[in-house]
Amino acid sequence: MNRRKFIKLVSVGTMALMFGGCDSNEKSEAKIPERQSVSGGDKMKIVVINSSPHSETESTSRFLAQRFIAGAESSGHEIFVFDAANEETHPCHGCDMCGMNGDCVFSDAIQTKLMPKMVDADLLVLVTPLYYYGMSTQLKTVVDRFYARTYDLNNKKSMLMVTAYNSADWTMEAIVTHYETLVRYMHWQDVGRVLAIGCGSRRLVESSNFGNQAYNIGANL
Repeated sequence: MNRRKFIKLVSVGTMALMFGGCDSNEKSEAKIPERQSVSGGDKMKIVVINSSPHSETESTSRFLAQRFIAGAESSGHEIFVFDAANEETHPCHGCDMCGMNGDCVFSDAIQTKLMPKMVDADLLVLVTPLYYYGMSTQLKTVVDRFYARTYDLNNKKSMLMVTAYNSADWTMEAIVTHYETLVRYMHWQDVGRVLAIGCGSRRLVESSNFGNQAYNIGANL
């Protein structure tokens, strides 16, 4: 076998491993909470933060958000959706004018629209496509701005939903570690995760079981 053919075969095999089918495995199978185990049967205020720059009809992560919202609304919960990719937002400048417990110097959509809803929320849902094995810039901008209301955002419930093209078993390791660190620092209670690997297109994620996972978590809250 010549070198060119060998490289081609290796590349094809690697691509098949990295970008396999949009199917859950042991590491990506969501744990569905027992019905009403999170809410105790009470109506919850839920903030869903979308961060994909793609449209509602094209985005893979927005599809998961749509399915989660449908499930949560079927159980009577109140939903507020923030579109971090299409609102006016600014990154934290580290000026500390907020003192970790006040208004940000930027009177943008995070400050005026999102922050009051998050402070009042029972559950925060972080939704993102996987970009270079981390959250999108749009979501990271919002997360960094948590600083202004760190104490008010403590002791919430939280959830993570991520879609990725890659299907290797280590695909979600970095973002899950980041999320778990955030949960620990903010004293949050993690109530569920949907980690959709191998989902490189809307068609793939729609035909997978990940949408059902998102819906069932929302419905069982």
